[in-house]
Amino acid sequence: MKPLNKYIDHTNLKPAATRSDIEKLCAEAREWDFASVCVNPANIALAKELLAGSDVMTCTVIGFPLGQNTTAVKVAETEDAYALGCDEFDMVINVGKLKDGDADYVRGEIAAVVAAAKGKTVKVIIETGLLTDEEKALATRLSCEAGAHFVKTCTGVSVGAATVADVRIMKANLSGSTVIKASAGIRTYEDAKALVEAGASRLGTSAGISIIESAAKA
Repeated sequence: MKPLNKYIDHTNLKPAATRSDIEKLCAEAREWDFASVCVNPANIALAKELLAGSDVMTCTVIGFPLGQNTTAVKVAETEDAYALGCDEFDMVINVGKLKDGDADYVRGEIAAVVAAAKGKTVKVIIETGLLTDEEKALATRLSCEAGAHFVKTCTGVSVGAATVADVRIMKANLSGSTVIKASAGIRTYEDAKALVEAGASRLGTSAGISIIESAAKA
């Protein structure tokens, strides 16, 4: 198991996040040596500048938060973020298409974003809070088939949060080298530990500092 700080994507996706908020986020990420910061696309360039010289990656979101953009728009977002130097891309699937049983659409959309990311890490947000267990399993399999690097639980904007049960379902349906990011509602060291033990390789949270501080006391 790697150090817990390297599981954490230190996140601020608030719609009113200011420059000072992103400066604070990046300073904290450097201090605690988190895996990445996850910011909205408009803050990629600033985050890259603030994180220069560190090993903290810059992550952004694609099709966030609803996933209802067209595939072409998601690809354009990915290409723009790539041009800005973004390291990782967390894309939201079209949940409606998944629920319609349109596996080809969902798989194709993910594959298009993976291609636009040109080898950089793509994490596929399947929005587990909106899915049945069977749909969670299907979304995981489609993500793997499309070449995604991670399957991710939730945006944190819709209903639901990362749960051990969902991570276990996702893990049981992984193939290839795809792994799991748990995100939404992760507030405590106990939450983080349980999700990692269930199979998560990355954690999306805005409570990373308190989680690490609690881990040191455990």
